[in-house]
Amino acid sequence: MSEYMVEVKNLCKYFPAGRKRTLKAVDNVSFYIRPGETLGLVGESGCGKTTCGRTLLKLYDQTSGQIFFKGQEISHLRGKQLLSFKKNAQMIFQDPYSALDPRMTIAEIIAEGMGVHMRYSEKEKHEKVNQLLSQVNLTEDYANRFVHELSGGQRQRIGIARALAVNPEFIVCDEPISALDVSIQAQIVNLLINLQQKNHLTYLFISHDLSMVRHISDRVGIMYLGSLAELGASQDIFGSALHPYTKALISAIPEADPDSEKARQRIPLEGEVPSPIDPPSGCKFRPRCAYATDRCAQEIPVLEEAVPGHFVACHYWRDLQK
Repeated sequence: MSEYMVEVKNLCKYFPAGRKRTLKAVDNVSFYIRPGETLGLVGESGCGKTTCGRTLLKLYDQTSGQIFFKGQEISHLRGKQLLSFKKNAQMIFQDPYSALDPRMTIAEIIAEGMGVHMRYSEKEKHEKVNQLLSQVNLTEDYANRFVHELSGGQRQRIGIARALAVNPEFIVCDEPISALDVSIQAQIVNLLINLQQKNHLTYLFISHDLSMVRHISDRVGIMYLGSLAELGASQDIFGSALHPYTKALISAIPEADPDSEKARQRIPLEGEVPSPIDPPSGCKFRPRCAYATDRCAQEIPVLEEAVPGHFVACHYWRDLQK
């Protein structure tokens, strides 16, 4: 039995982009998630976070690399084995409105997975739906409503209930709060934390909101243009970041205290993220890095273990620490 719930080795997901060109959405990514842990995956829009999460759940077939779930490689699963994996691994989508069928009642949406993966009677389904609504802090009368009758926060709670309906062990949370009002975001994150503790869940939490990632994650991975720039324990990433990109992202987190906000030194990132169809040679972050040299243009930095459990892909991380 593996010590990891999920383990990814050299994962690549490429898409054809016409005229013999290739979009490298996920490029040689490796990480692991222990049972009961939350790994936060952070980066700018278009960096490959969502594609990575969808590939983990076999919504996309990987181009190369290996994905292990509880020690079993899932790349070639078919039939009943694939169905068993999909029961144990679910997803909460970014946009709760487009992810829910507007023609179905809330009860039908939540119970849909039960019909595929579980042999429940209609009475058992009804009881389970009511139980799940209670778990996400909604009353039983929501069961007969339709999606258009709900607010954004209520829809996302339904999306969470649907994911929990088949008793999964692993859930990919794909920016579950980005489409919600700020006042609702903290409620949803706290709900996810409570459900994780109650149901012994393992999360991959994808977001560009560093403050929320810091709140919910045990470990954090920083993605840039399809690759991991840094990976480590949450306190190490936010307390002693090693990669210039990570440092710049953390410097942009606003402070609640006005005096601290004034004193804060922000590290500006100049230029735009390069195209994943035509990435720069060597280090992908090189065109926007103030410390780039000729070596950065010629050599791709390897994700190396700087200190135990803390990995970074930068040629000069030691010099930057000094």
